[in-house]
Amino acid sequence: MKPEPSIFDEVDIDADKAADAEGVADLDAGRVIQHDAMKAWLLSLGTADELLPPQPATS
Repeated sequence: MKPEPSIFDEVDIDADKAADAEGVADLDAGRVIQHDAMKAWLLSLGTADELLPPQPATS
């Protein structure tokens, strides 16, 4: 019996390159979320004091 294919079985090289280029452009432009802000948000999920998702800094 052949196993079901995973979503990770198909590789779209062009889509991967485009996603990498978009990420690098965001980094170059300073559109990043600080680690401490992301950590605080993640730790707040599911609590009574849940925070709003952090927004990327713009430089």
